Amino acid sequence: MRMYDIILKKRDGGELSPEEIAFFVKGYTDGSIPDYQASALTMAIFYKGMTEAETVCLTQEMAQSGDQIDLSRFGDLTVDKHSTGGVGDKTTLIVAPTVASLGGKLAKMSGRGLGHTGGTVDKLESIDGYNTTLKAEEFFAQVEKVGISVIGQSGNLTPADKKLYALRDVTATVDSIPLITSSIMSKKIAAGSKNIVLDVKCGSGAFMKTLADAEILAENMVKIGKGCGRNIAAVISDMDVPLGENVGNALEVIEAIDVLKGNKKGDLYEVCTALATQMISLTLSLDPDKAKQMVVGAIEDGSAFNKMKEWVAAQGGNANMLDNVSLFKNAEIVYEIKSEQSGFVSQMDAAEIGNAACILGAGRASKDDVIDFAAGIVIKKKVGDEVKIGETLAVLYTNKKEAVEPASKRYLEAIKISKEKTQRNPLIYKIVR
Repeated sequence: MRMYDIILKKRDGGELSPEEIAFFVKGYTDGSIPDYQASALTMAIFYKGMTEAETVCLTQEMAQSGDQIDLSRFGDLTVDKHSTGGVGDKTTLIVAPTVASLGGKLAKMSGRGLGHTGGTVDKLESIDGYNTTLKAEEFFAQVEKVGISVIGQSGNLTPADKKLYALRDVTATVDSIPLITSSIMSKKIAAGSKNIVLDVKCGSGAFMKTLADAEILAENMVKIGKGCGRNIAAVISDMDVPLGENVGNALEVIEAIDVLKGNKKGDLYEVCTALATQMISLTLSLDPDKAKQMVVGAIEDGSAFNKMKEWVAAQGGNANMLDNVSLFKNAEIVYEIKSEQSGFVSQMDAAEIGNAACILGAGRASKDDVIDFAAGIVIKKKVGDEVKIGETLAVLYTNKKEAVEPASKRYLEAIKISKEKTQRNPLIYKIVR
């Protein structure tokens, strides 16, 4: 078998066989297939696409290219959530303990933030003592006992995807639905959970900018997940506007605590209950209406918040911080951005707001940058809200005095104020099962 023939076949619109896909994945992972041939194939896939069978095969081969997590000891109760990324997206902090309090088993590996999107691991590390690195048996033992453990990505999961994604990133082939689908789903398959819920973000702060593209991606990932033997659902949610009010690591944990304590409703609560509902529905084989009653009940009766404290304590974190949020690190500089006009907030560029938070120290421009856990933004006015001259639009938190002016400028450029009131987009566009 020759790589040249595989490239030619796909260039001419042919369907690759499982053997050809396996040959490519193995050869590119071990280095016997050079970058120039791999990039030629990915460009051919970009233009010619892949069938569902091809995408399932590519997903499985990439999942099997490295370590795979065996969660069979937990039966069919294992459940995972994946977000395609956004600003203010602290859903794991709320959804995970809620689902675990109802019997789900979450053995979850999460990433760090890069650019305008935050990472769950960074948020958790803003809790003093929280250990994001556990040995395998410690990880599994905690899932067995507590129902949940969230650690940083470790081991050699999907090396084929890591290598292929780096290549796609520099060859303009990232925006390919089959390649996006297999990249995301290979990691989820290798992570071992029987049940998977995908939070597919749509809008200015998301990878998928339009609803049409988000629907195509969601439908493809659900098909591929089912083709790989998983129970799977996708929730398409809005990311034109940051999720919740707080952007930044400690600030987002504090907002998640408020939701779990039952002190805060609004968009963050609605998205989290929608995700948790699908997770419980799949895991316990329940009607979504019954699952939602259970999810809402777990938050209202305090069992979800108690599970969060149990989880954090088990993983070495100071659970007292969850009861007393004043123990979180505080920023030295607090600056209010005031409105210079009256009207209604009509538009927000979520990605640019995320970039403003990065300037303050809440995110990374490169993977080696150091996070300031206290830095971030609290949004006071969102799309549809009325604002008057002199009212506070947002509050900036930072330990870098020099960051205030550029972050303020970036934030003001990210919002528009109009005379007429604008209706916000739906929070949940569609659920695909």
